[in-house]
Amino acid sequence: MSHTWFITGTSRGFGRVWAEAALGRGDKVAATARNVATLTDLVDRYGGNVLPIALDVTDKSAVDLAVKTAHDHFGRLDVVINNAGYGLFTMAEEVTEQQARDQFETNVFGALWVTQAVLPYLREQGSGHIIQVSSIGGLRAFPGVGIYNASKWALEGMSQALAGEVRGFGIKVTIVEPTGYATDWGGSSAVRAEQLPVYDGVREAVDTFWSGVTPGDPQGTAPAILQVVDAEEPPLRIFLGAGLLDWMREEYAQRIASWEEWNHVSEAAMGSRPAA
Repeated sequence: MSHTWFITGTSRGFGRVWAEAALGRGDKVAATARNVATLTDLVDRYGGNVLPIALDVTDKSAVDLAVKTAHDHFGRLDVVINNAGYGLFTMAEEVTEQQARDQFETNVFGALWVTQAVLPYLREQGSGHIIQVSSIGGLRAFPGVGIYNASKWALEGMSQALAGEVRGFGIKVTIVEPTGYATDWGGSSAVRAEQLPVYDGVREAVDTFWSGVTPGDPQGTAPAILQVVDAEEPPLRIFLGAGLLDWMREEYAQRIASWEEWNHVSEAAMGSRPAA
């Protein structure tokens, strides 16, 4: 059975790869982008199976209209992918108020507006799968992208709670956590704050760390996304990329060790309690 997809941010990167994967197997896709001219080649190749929609996910009214347009056109929505987002490269001290707010407007609120808009349709049909594109940075924070990390951590928390809220309606939620890929995330689509020289040493250490990481091929993620979409019981979270499980084992081992070391302080913080 073919699926009908609604994907944000399909002009390039993961959104484009996954839209092409869905269309290539005969599914239908409502493909959104800020500039629909970037979607012309998809229409040329796949005709009526693709519906291009101009959308800025930070505009809630536009999101509501885009989702309604897609549902009215195709008659249903099966897979909704909140992919639109961008990277913000800045130390916490460097970021401007507007940069921080803009990051959350796109990466968090944009996903929330799309999720709110699609839920009535998914509840009515008793099925659907919402896929939230987070990042390995949604589970582990890195110097130099703290506000980006914060936006993805917020998306993770919202999405895990969402999964429990909508499970009874037959709606599934999956949080996708990619490693570094050869997309434009760190290129022209990224935003960079004005740098303070005092952090040059930190930046050098960060650059050295990431220089040892080979970016993945975005095309390699297409079969994984199709498997997740087709699964009867998809995971709440899934990594995209090699070595991430070992990385996160190390991260959580360090957290648990620290919690255990300080647990006597944590327990004492309960204060005195009356005997039973």
